[in-house]
Amino acid sequence: MLKIGEFSKLSMLTVKALRFYEKEGLLVPAETDKWSGYRFYETCQLETAAVIKALRQLDFSVEEIKEHLNGKPLKTVLAEKEEELNRKQADISKQLSVIKYLSEDKEMKYQAVIKEIPETVVYSEERLLKDYSEVTSLVLDSAAECLRLNPHIECTKPDYCFCEYLDGEYKEKDITARYSQAVLKAGVENDRIKFRTLPSTKAICIYHKGDYNRLGEAYAYITNYAAENGYKISGYPRECYIDGVWNKENPEDWLTEIQLPIE
Repeated sequence: MLKIGEFSKLSMLTVKALRFYEKEGLLVPAETDKWSGYRFYETCQLETAAVIKALRQLDFSVEEIKEHLNGKPLKTVLAEKEEELNRKQADISKQLSVIKYLSEDKEMKYQAVIKEIPETVVYSEERLLKDYSEVTSLVLDSAAECLRLNPHIECTKPDYCFCEYLDGEYKEKDITARYSQAVLKAGVENDRIKFRTLPSTKAICIYHKGDYNRLGEAYAYITNYAAENGYKISGYPRECYIDGVWNKENPEDWLTEIQLPIE
């Protein structure tokens, strides 16, 4: 049996840390003298101490470590932490991109044009998205499902597809989105895939080049343009993805057209 000081030296954990882990139920002494209060540890507990120390260095929380010590496989907790860190890395990359953009004192310049979008048939799918990262899945899944139902479906040339966000307000979570793809004619529907004929419409259109996290600037510009020029908005804005992650590695090369239907 090892006294707490001896165990501290061998485990390379401070006495303060050991008392904290005892309080949290992570590393409880094998014995505690009821008269003196001295704590004693078994040598086999050094392995548990090493695991706790390693996971804490990887920024695991007490609760996450507790889950592992209570039986959750190490591979599982490591995989979950990797996923969490990847999300944080993506968020940090976006933040750095905005900081770089602002520090370079660039001014977003959009050229608004009025287009007449002709009548077209589209297939569409609506879905509640957890967040905007699921847009790509909506696009790919919709295409696969429509093709399954209609193996000979043909898209229009030039290609025309877009996403609309139907909530009526900006949301970061639980977003109602609708993806549409123009096709030559309507086909078989099911509970997911629906065909619609969109009437010809006039729209204010601008191109946004760069990461999607700056699309808010494009929406602000196009909305102000409509108001300042007396246009009445008549439908949901359409995000048309021209270049993106599927063909451009650098987010600064992504190209999106925003179409704002007007009367």
